[in-house]
Amino acid sequence: MREDSGGNMSEITLEPDRGPSQRILFLRHSAVVRVMHWVNFATLCIMLMSGLQIFNAHPSLYWGQSSNFSHRLLRMEAVDRADGSTEGVTVVGGRWFVTTGLFGWSRGSDGNYTARGFPDWATLPSSTWLAMGRLWHLFFAWVLVINGVAYVAIGIASGHLRRDLLPTRADLRALGHTLVEHARLRFPKGEAARHYNGIQKLAYLFIVFVVGPVMVLSGLAMSPTMDAGYPWLLTLFDGRQSARTVHFLGAATLLAFFLVHVAMVVVSGLGNNLTSMITGRYAIATGAPVRPAADASGREHE
Repeated sequence: MREDSGGNMSEITLEPDRGPSQRILFLRHSAVVRVMHWVNFATLCIMLMSGLQIFNAHPSLYWGQSSNFSHRLLRMEAVDRADGSTEGVTVVGGRWFVTTGLFGWSRGSDGNYTARGFPDWATLPSSTWLAMGRLWHLFFAWVLVINGVAYVAIGIASGHLRRDLLPTRADLRALGHTLVEHARLRFPKGEAARHYNGIQKLAYLFIVFVVGPVMVLSGLAMSPTMDAGYPWLLTLFDGRQSARTVHFLGAATLLAFFLVHVAMVVVSGLGNNLTSMITGRYAIATGAPVRPAADASGREHE
């Protein structure tokens, strides 16, 4: 099997015949794409957890330049009840939700409850340590940016973005049908499994070219130093607190994408999908047995 830098799907190898059908291995992900995928996975996990550590320093969201305590969009806090007990609450707009044990009031590693936005198992570090959380977050932010820029540059140069991620008219026309099939947990088989479908393509493009840049810009807008040098960042987001809210929502979008992505990987074939992101090779089944071609000497080859 021969790999190219853009994840070319044209090269195949054949496994031994298995009854009425033939399993074909083809190159789905190039080495470059696989490495960048796992770097993104590790980096996003670290950034999400360290970001929650930073959020816990003030678990509230606002809109505008400054914190308006009378108009909080979201807050997580511990409140004392009339009977003397404490419960965690999450307030979104004007709606209150009791979230004891998860948001606002949760049990720490020492077994005692404490007031904090997100529980300690969801933050990095797990203990309350804002300075270290910022160090982790800012360092890996640069790792993510460099990896993302390199992915886009290589994808454009190799044709991977145009060939594998740009939706075709047929993809767009089939979006409704594809959505219904996914909801029924029916996934492409055989030759159709060689390519991403329209929903996958749009989702990846949305994350790479919309959510990613918004996360970077909103993160920069929260820095007083960056705002002094580039005041248009505050204008773009209507204030530093607005940028913080947008950054939080962007992180929630990335988390939702990650969870749906993992769920689809599991239900559509965990072993096959995971193998393809480690070795690059993805297996599909054809409708009839196929024998390797023979060379002039009569010997079969791949």
